[in-house]
Amino acid sequence: QVQLVESGGGSVQPGGSLRLSCAASGFTLDDYAIGWFRQAPGKEREGVSCIGRTDGNTYHADSVKGRFTISRDNAKNTVYLEMNNLLPEDTAVYYCVTDSTCTFHYGRIFYQGGGNLEVWGQGALVTVSS
Repeated sequence: QVQLVESGGGSVQPGGSLRLSCAASGFTLDDYAIGWFRQAPGKEREGVSCIGRTDGNTYHADSVKGRFTISRDNAKNTVYLEMNNLLPEDTAVYYCVTDSTCTFHYGRIFYQGGGNLEVWGQGALVTVSS
């Protein structure tokens, strides 16, 4: 079964850290760029980070730059999102997704699509609150 499964969400206080995992099954993760997107209640989906397919370049939205780090472990077929110094405005459901390429403009991450496989994870809830 082709799927992405996120884990590692939870509740933390401001300034805390979490690491999200995005594990792939049924396909090879490094055949695709992988993006992390988030959606807070009542807000539009926002691109957070992306890691390239062949070059492994990483991109982070200005809103998380310096606090979040995306990485890939090909042996585990997993992509990670390390989140540090979390802020209340980081509260959202976080999704990982396959993409054909990373699209980064004006400090923002956009979903490109157009690849031969589009898979979204089920989402991981991150709550930052005191």
